Amino acid sequence: MRKVKINGVYKHFKGDYYIVLEIGKYSEDEKEVVIYRGLYDNAPVWVRPIDSFLAEVDHQKYPNIKQKYRFELQKIKSVRI
Repeated sequence: MRKVKINGVYKHFKGDYYIVLEIGKYSEDEKEVVIYRGLYDNAPVWVRPIDSFLAEVDHQKYPNIKQKYRFELQKIKSVRI
């Protein structure tokens, strides 16, 4: 089962990168949500249900997308020498 990593950097299937800030709960039904921010200028903070964040790309709607999941965790190596 996939899990969301807090402070993890994820690539959205349309190309932009996002950092997960926190996992929260929706006040109405206490379902988990992912709170994340884009890694680009003036990026807003977004909230999405965790199931949607972890969902596979709809390849019927987006047939040319190669990425399997809507958001995929990236492995980023340090550049320090």
